[in-house]
Amino acid sequence: MAIFQAKKYRTAADAGTFAAKYRAVMAKHPFLMFGLPFMSIIVAGSFVLTPATAVRYEKHDRRVRQLTREEELGVGKAGRRVNMKDEYYRLAAKDLDNWEQKRVKRLPGEHDGVL
Repeated sequence: MAIFQAKKYRTAADAGTFAAKYRAVMAKHPFLMFGLPFMSIIVAGSFVLTPATAVRYEKHDRRVRQLTREEELGVGKAGRRVNMKDEYYRLAAKDLDNWEQKRVKRLPGEHDGVL
């Protein structure tokens, strides 16, 4: 049975190419030729992507902003002016002791929850 060599046979034409030189240096210094460029790309990528994420959060901040008290009361409706004292007296005048529970009308085919 024949014994195979550990090194692959390379022709003289392949010896002068960039790939052959890179392969030889890679065998001697794998971290320098593979690990260091890989880690530098990862670090550089984080610096490149930082402004992109900042733009994303700035866009979100423009959409969601702090509303004033008057804007809160008028959001989603024509809104009436609300005076806290008037609302307090209006609610205080209601009779909270005399009330009855009313069931909400269910949609057709919806289970009503009655056993």
